[in-house]
Parts: sequence; structure tokens; C-alpha cells
Amino acid sequence: MPRLFTAFEIPPDIAAPLTFFRGGLHGARWIEPEDYHLTLRFFGDIDTRSAEAIAVDLAETEHFSGGAPLRLELDEIGVFGGRQPRVLYARVKADPLLARLQATHETIARRNGLAPETRNFAAHVTLARLRGVSSAAVGAWLAERAFPLALSFEARRFALFSSRDSVGGGPYRIEAAYPFA
Repeated sequence: MPRLFTAFEIPPDIAAPLTFFRGGLHGARWIEPEDYHLTLRFFGDIDTRSAEAIAVDLAETEHFSGGAPLRLELDEIGVFGGRQPRVLYARVKADPLLARLQATHETIARRNGLAPETRNFAAHVTLARLRGVSSAAVGAWLAERAFPLALSFEARRFALFSSRDSVGGGPYRIEAAYPFA
């Protein structure tokens, strides 16, 4: 069964400056820059029939922006997990069009029999997964990097990705691409 999710690819000229944050935090498993992405909806391990239906349904969202690219801005570095930090990320600035696209992907997931996503959508690019890292160490690491990112790009498509069952995700493979026609 494929493990699928929809996401925006992060262009190399945006990924490159994000690599400067790699290192300096013992216990961090850094994501490879070519695997950076902005997840819209994780579908998980699903059967082939459901995967095909989702791929067809996603084509409905190609026209949601009226053909215009979606401008995405990464504005700061953050952490998920509070007292037990789990993920370092680059936050993507809130955007109503992005939220609408993500909600459409959520609807497609539910229409195809998947359970609703229980977490609120928080647009981000994962930089590292953390295990056994103290919140104090993460706080100190973040304090040294507390400046605005101001990285932006135009997303002209989203993709349906597959991943292999592994620790930390990637490598990821594009199964289908959906340009904003």
C-alpha cells in the first residue's frame, strides 16, 4: 500500500538558505534539502483503489486559484512539541488561499473514507525531527537564530507524493503533479 500525501515542493533557491540552520543541536535528525516540502494533507498507507480515487479527485483543485501561482512566504523558525520538542520547522505565513486549498484536500480525504485530520493545519517545512532533545537546548538553539526568514516563492503546482516506510520519511517520490491551470 502506498503512503501518500499532498505537498508543495520547496524550490532549491529556497531550500539552500534553510540548510544554514542544520547542525548545532545534538539529537536532531536533519531533513535532506531535496526532501523539504510543505504538506497539505497526509493520507497515510492506503489501498491502491483509494489512492487512484484520491489522485482523480485532486485534479478538481487544479483550477482553485484561477491559474495564478500561490505565493508562499517562510517567515520564522519554530518548534513543535513544547516541553518535549519533536520537530524544528520553518513556518509558512498564513494565507487564505493556502488554507482553502488544504481544506479542499481534507474534504477529498474524507470523501474517500479517510478519518478526519485531528490536528489544526499549521503550514510549515520540517527541517529536523528531534528525539531526546531538551526544551532548554532547543530554546538556546532558537535564541541564536531568532531573526526573520523572509523567504518567499511562487508555487505553480502541488504534487501527490509517496514515501517509503522509514524513520524520518524520505526519500519522497512524486506520483502526480497538479499545476494551477
